[in-house]
Amino acid sequence: MISNIEIDEKRKQKTVRTLSSVYNLPTVPIIVFEVTKIIDDPRSSAAVLGKTISKDQGLVTKILSVANSPLYGIPRRVSTIDFAIVILGFNHIKNIVIALSMMDAFKNFGGGRKFDQKSYWSHSLVTATAAKRVADDLGFSFSGEAFTAGLLHDLGIPVIYKYFNKEYNEILSLVKNKEMSFAEAELTTLGNSHGEIGKILVDRWNLPVALSEVIINHHNPSLANNDNELVAVIHLADYMTQKLGVGSFDWDKNYSFDQSVIKTLNLGSEEYVENFINSYKDLFENQLESIKF
Repeated sequence: MISNIEIDEKRKQKTVRTLSSVYNLPTVPIIVFEVTKIIDDPRSSAAVLGKTISKDQGLVTKILSVANSPLYGIPRRVSTIDFAIVILGFNHIKNIVIALSMMDAFKNFGGGRKFDQKSYWSHSLVTATAAKRVADDLGFSFSGEAFTAGLLHDLGIPVIYKYFNKEYNEILSLVKNKEMSFAEAELTTLGNSHGEIGKILVDRWNLPVALSEVIINHHNPSLANNDNELVAVIHLADYMTQKLGVGSFDWDKNYSFDQSVIKTLNLGSEEYVENFINSYKDLFENQLESIKF
């Protein structure tokens, strides 16, 4: 008789094989390569970068919407992409472009009766802007990376819906009828968590290793081998959406806070964390109202 662990391992391998054989997975949008090439060229100027991004007016609108949102924390109104580049800097713009472009690539992955795409992206956007703001407030230099990682941290969920729809429905059934957590149901049906599935895609796209580390460990930052502070910030921002009830998402129901974050981010105590989170409530609520795309 095959043990449960062996069955899970077989399922895990089957899931990885299926993902590897999918031919119509979204590819990294061309704009990401164009922007990266410009930023990596020391002779490039803000004008050249602005002109390139301006070819996609939809992307420009989204960048300005994010830049002017309450949680993003820019004190002056940003009305043009050129001004956004000056205020935010090349690398910050690059991170926003990567995040929003990948979001666009996955925009048609939901919309069915059993996947609330609007709720998913609202959660992703609130987590992203909150992670950026928290990173800034705690004095970390990776706030641009925090935005990207926050927006894409749950990338594996719409992938499960799109390419493993049978298992997706089984997950919903197990959560509803067997009172399993989503994490337990994912492992039972797929042998993989949505974090592991998201990591496979990010690695396939050759996106930054730090992003991969966040995606696979955002529910368990104590397991991260690298970029521990970035992973901890995303975990905290993700947890805050549930704790404050703003931009929350069903799959994070009963989210368990990893206590290791307190030490990693030098937050002192559980009481301090509680007060820290509550201090963001108004910003969270205003944030959800400000971003509409």
